[in-house]
Amino acid sequence: MGSDDFGGGLWILVVINSVIFIGFAATFFHPHTKRDWRVMGAYSAFIVALFTEMYGFPLTIYVLSGWLGSTIPALAPTHAGGHLLNDLVGWQGDPHLSPFHLASYFVMGAGFLLLAKAWAVLWRAQRENRLAVTGPYGSIRHPQYVGFLLIMAGFLLQWPTLLTLAMFPVLAFAYTRLAISEEREVRTQFGTEYGLYAATTPRFIPHIALRRSPQVA
Repeated sequence: MGSDDFGGGLWILVVINSVIFIGFAATFFHPHTKRDWRVMGAYSAFIVALFTEMYGFPLTIYVLSGWLGSTIPALAPTHAGGHLLNDLVGWQGDPHLSPFHLASYFVMGAGFLLLAKAWAVLWRAQRENRLAVTGPYGSIRHPQYVGFLLIMAGFLLQWPTLLTLAMFPVLAFAYTRLAISEEREVRTQFGTEYGLYAATTPRFIPHIALRRSPQVA
């Protein structure tokens, strides 16, 4: 069976891909605490749900093809038909070369890079018992959580499903709750130093510095 005819049932690919992407993220994130493992667990649930529909049972395609199949012919229970955003805009070429798919590589790559850079800074700060304020932590207070959200957002660009679309805002809310809980603990440990850092550094979205042209007297 070719990949274009695939309609599910390739559970070995579900397992292999899930292990690869979960293990890859764990390599960057290095979970140690209970909070770390909760973050990894939420991400892992998203990944397993994603690859279950991608290679195991394409529930979203079966549901939507019965409803929208006559309107969107490309929406079929095949591997190519699983790229919903391509189907909606009528992309005719290789689905893996569509703008959505290429953009997903960039977004996921940014997420993994952010995880790696943030972990290196946090690891040194923890060893020296000081606040992490350099590297990605100089722009946002929780770069590792943002890294996980970017990876998941990248997957949604190339293969959105009903379940993962529903999970994403729930996970974003959960990560926000974890971030707030973590901030309370760090504020207790570092006091005024953390207060000053938090007052000038956003939680998730970095400030965009606008360059102004020099004034001519």
